[in-house]
Amino acid sequence: MEHLKVLHIHFGKEGGAERFFVALSQAFSQRGIEQRFIVRPNRTWSADIAALGPVIEGNFSHFIAATGVMQYRIRKLCRRWEPDAIMAWMPRASRLIPDYPKAVRITRLGDFPLKLRYFGNTDVIVGNLPAIADQVRELGWTKETRTISNFPRPVAVQPVSRADHDTPDDVFLVVAGGRFVPRKGLDATIRAVARVPGAWLWLLGEGEEKENLRALVADLGVGDRVKFIGWVPEAIHHIAAADAFMMPSRHEPLGNMLLEAWRAGVPSVSTRSEGPDWYMRPEVDGILTEIDDIDALAAGLIAIRDNPEQGRAYVENAKARLDEMFSVDAVVSAYADLFRNGPREVQS
Repeated sequence: MEHLKVLHIHFGKEGGAERFFVALSQAFSQRGIEQRFIVRPNRTWSADIAALGPVIEGNFSHFIAATGVMQYRIRKLCRRWEPDAIMAWMPRASRLIPDYPKAVRITRLGDFPLKLRYFGNTDVIVGNLPAIADQVRELGWTKETRTISNFPRPVAVQPVSRADHDTPDDVFLVVAGGRFVPRKGLDATIRAVARVPGAWLWLLGEGEEKENLRALVADLGVGDRVKFIGWVPEAIHHIAAADAFMMPSRHEPLGNMLLEAWRAGVPSVSTRSEGPDWYMRPEVDGILTEIDDIDALAAGLIAIRDNPEQGRAYVENAKARLDEMFSVDAVVSAYADLFRNGPREVQS
């Protein structure tokens, strides 16, 4: 591959999307792509990014003056360094894409935008599932869109010990997680697990709904078998300790943790939120239910518990699906093609 240079603009905070940003940047580096970064200061992943290339730290501001200063710094960097691609992560970062036509200017979206106002200097919008491209076109986008999805972080899976979280080895253990916000539906997981006699639950993550979730656990009388684990650097190691994984989201643009469960070899139950409904084949890769159908979620867990052979079939099929749609090589190659060749002509 010829030498390529990419400037990232990323103002995310903490979560699965940020873990993927780090993983993709590391994969680019392994393919010989030179990178520079503009990110928020004091992130838990700052050292991982700094190991890959020079970093400019700054807090995004809605104030025009502060935004103008950062835009000036980016334009100056582009003139001096001459990147082949500028990649803004989510709409807020897109506001800082400069008028620099020598680079292909990309906005990478992992969620559904509500408007196009920040994309004036964007050449290509890349979404991680086809429905994002559909939405931006409905909003009036006339330039190119592409779908390039995610991959689970390529780490060696090492299941944590259940004893680390005071959980017996012989219980049926479910893992779920994400940011503790209503759209993640973790209350639905708690309700579903409460209907499965003897099942235990590990909840990975933090967020504004934590106290409400704790109150629900107390109300349902399952405090002795629900563990709040908190944020963990690599969720896959906790998922790998489970007998089943659940993604109960009401809105989920992709579902990175579900892909990690597939990689960890854990049979899964998911709602038909946007991402899983695109790539997860019902009763082939796992069990898909309607959103907020607590009875169906609980029944899915019981089916996995009571039919281990079917669970193993889900695992094998899901791993094949993962290789087909979400491999590191396929994702990195798709981005490298875009960096190298730029946008395609859009047919009117």
